[in-house]
Amino acid sequence: MPVPDAVICRDLVVRYGALTAVDGLSFQVEPGEVLALLGPNGAGKTSTVESLEGYRRPAAGSVRVLGLDPLADHRALVPRVGVMLQRGGVYPMLGPRRVLHLFASYYQHPEDPEALLEQLSLRAAASTPWRHLSGGEQQRLSLALALVGRPEVVFLDEPTAGVDPEGRLAIRQVVADLAAQDVAVLLTTHELTEAEKMADRVVIVVGGRAAAAGRVDGSGPDTLGAAGLSFGAPPGLDTDGLGEVLGTAVTEGPPGRYRVAGQATPERTAALTSWLAERHLALTDLRTGRSLEDAYLSVVGAEEAGR
Repeated sequence: MPVPDAVICRDLVVRYGALTAVDGLSFQVEPGEVLALLGPNGAGKTSTVESLEGYRRPAAGSVRVLGLDPLADHRALVPRVGVMLQRGGVYPMLGPRRVLHLFASYYQHPEDPEALLEQLSLRAAASTPWRHLSGGEQQRLSLALALVGRPEVVFLDEPTAGVDPEGRLAIRQVVADLAAQDVAVLLTTHELTEAEKMADRVVIVVGGRAAAAGRVDGSGPDTLGAAGLSFGAPPGLDTDGLGEVLGTAVTEGPPGRYRVAGQATPERTAALTSWLAERHLALTDLRTGRSLEDAYLSVVGAEEAGR
């Protein structure tokens, strides 16, 4: 028997008066899956997540979390869901240890607060009041609070914003551990590199709609990646001339970042490096395949150009 989806968003519409913030958005998250919801500011990501958390009433469509209606079944759902806010939500005078023990008292079978302090590298700051913690420490504490109830679904809002490299590694590991325990994770972020490292799939939202969706690891037919070649070089290259040498189109965008259409064959890569070397032009960041950043910029650019 197949495992049911932990999160279902089907044809969701959210309106604020005459403004339609979410316009027929659909996606799902399976247990043990990490899905990143991406998009520019104002795309409708926050309104979507608030609907799934039970804090926003849809104008149309439906949302389900663990088979429950987030509004009608809110009281039954809250103990099974973890929510990480980007900022706030913590008593400013309490330190991580006290606030984690306080939140743990709200649950019947909570996670060990001391284990969470260790897992998220907060033990050294365990007694420091929230308002005196660094931005990264506040983020890690917010994540710990989202996990203290042993949730089955976790919503993460910009989980690595303002976090130092060591903290980012810790957060990535926590997310990976959640997935390994069959917890469904839905995260929103503007940090595409972090999304690429943490997520199994992404949904790119533009204008309240899903402009693209798929995997980012290059596996399966629904991948957002593509067999191709991209590189960095000085802005303003003769892309038409280079394209004639490579036998395919070369485009620039943003400045100094180039994409070569078609397959990244060894012959094409060699021709590219030779062409640049003959002109004494530096080659930087040569990539085969398509990064999430490439896919995101392409999708968002095309959607906004068509509006």
